[in-house]
Amino acid sequence: MVSLDYGPWTNPVYFIPISISTGTPILASSMPMHTAIIQACAIAICCVGAASRDAAALQNPSAVPKGESNQVVDTMFPASPPRHPAFAPGRGPRVMIDEAHHNFHTAGGRFRPFAKWLEADGFRVSAGTKHITTSSLAARQILVVANALAASDVQVADWRLPTTPAFSPDEVDAIVAWVRGGGALLLIADHMPFPGAVAPLAAAFGADFANGFALFGSEDPRTGDYPIVFRRRDGTLMAGPIVDGRNASERIDSIETFTGTAFHLSGRSGGILALPVGTRLELPIVAWQFSDTTPAMRADGLLQGAAFAFGRGRVAIFGEAGMFTAQRKGVDRVPMGFNDPAASQNPQFILNVLHWLAGMHLGA
Repeated sequence: MVSLDYGPWTNPVYFIPISISTGTPILASSMPMHTAIIQACAIAICCVGAASRDAAALQNPSAVPKGESNQVVDTMFPASPPRHPAFAPGRGPRVMIDEAHHNFHTAGGRFRPFAKWLEADGFRVSAGTKHITTSSLAARQILVVANALAASDVQVADWRLPTTPAFSPDEVDAIVAWVRGGGALLLIADHMPFPGAVAPLAAAFGADFANGFALFGSEDPRTGDYPIVFRRRDGTLMAGPIVDGRNASERIDSIETFTGTAFHLSGRSGGILALPVGTRLELPIVAWQFSDTTPAMRADGLLQGAAFAFGRGRVAIFGEAGMFTAQRKGVDRVPMGFNDPAASQNPQFILNVLHWLAGMHLGA
């Protein structure tokens, strides 16, 4: 792969081949970064045929990670409630966690620590198990969508491009209208295929997701999930109402995420997590199957978290789900989420996000 200077972004980006066999470059230095991401995803989709067969021959089966089936909820977390709950028990805003779209993370499953943490803060949490309409959202203040999938991408041997959207057009319209009228959405999409499954919904709010994997440094993506640390002091964790909190005890100085993906916001500000220098996006055709010819590009400066007003409502978008819960992975049951000692501020960050979505006054 050949690198080039990517103009005002100051990011060397890799040419992404149309054909794995010929290596014909297709990225031009005049492309905006978000256009490059969309083009990269499109190229990967176009390569599903012959290219996927060529790439499959280059895989190292022993290097394939243990997989999401070995990613389980850590029932020991949260170990204690928030020091100062925002609401009296059962008196806070109503939060609906979507479970109607074959979600990998649900209130009763891998997102149970997230649900318990919100309940301990006084939020009223329920599962949304039906097709989303304006009526189903009417009695809710906050909708959480975490790693939704279309039925065609459930119980398959491999997640493979193209990814089918999880939400119907009428559901997207209902959510957009509800947020514009005063609702609040927390949209979370992890690594491929989850970004592709929510791409139309994210795009309705101006977010262009990369349907790939965000990797930091020289980590080999074939061997598992790897943390990315965002810090206030280096600008990757951006100051604002959510990061600053309501007072000094809620101030966030570092956040840890676990692989995930990246996105670009079109025509609006609101960035919270900016991927650090040294982060790359890998865009495989089949999830967790990588080779030296897998399309890749530098991702530093792209977002993994953002929050902004939308009409009378609010939207928070994140490109990683593990940071919001507590899980263990692999045969050694390694902590992944806010049970990881390095993610000690993640629980407060979660509350800050939900407090902001609930319309509470945060920051100065």
